[in-house]
Amino acid sequence: MRVIVEHYNPQWPESFALIKASLQEALQPVPIVEIEHVGSTSVLGLAAKPILDVDVVVTATSVPLAIAALEKSGYIYYGTWGIPDRHALRMPGQNPPVNLYVCVEDCLALRNHIAVRELLRRDEGLRDEYSAVKLQLAEREWENVMAYCEAKNSIMGKILARAGISETELEDIAKVNTRPA
Repeated sequence: MRVIVEHYNPQWPESFALIKASLQEALQPVPIVEIEHVGSTSVLGLAAKPILDVDVVVTATSVPLAIAALEKSGYIYYGTWGIPDRHALRMPGQNPPVNLYVCVEDCLALRNHIAVRELLRRDEGLRDEYSAVKLQLAEREWENVMAYCEAKNSIMGKILARAGISETELEDIAKVNTRPA
């Protein structure tokens, strides 16, 4: 399979604004901390898969309320996929597609997402290096998306280390992004 990676699309921030407004409506009864545009589509100039990553940040006690409200509005809940305090949801047929995550405030997955976004927004050289790696990897055939993600572990480790993620946390992140042998 091929992974589609596109050059930066200036529509992505506008799409996020519409998605955020829709999420705020769906989550009205839920106390939310923030709704964050994360992932590669949130970084000006960065090549990305044309799928927006969005983190709905809540307290641990609000996770079940947030998931229930999102399911009521059409999202399908997929569980944590092995990543603590990060709950994945998707809405079938959503355009552009969205990887939606309900994250517990200050969890490692959220800190990872924010740290990568903020570093790549500041560091043009690293952003361009990451873009080049992603575009190069998109030229290859992959067994699945996980294999593509695993191929990015080296550059992601470099980005996360520069962003201040600890060695222990880097090991935890690498574990969930590496297929068992």
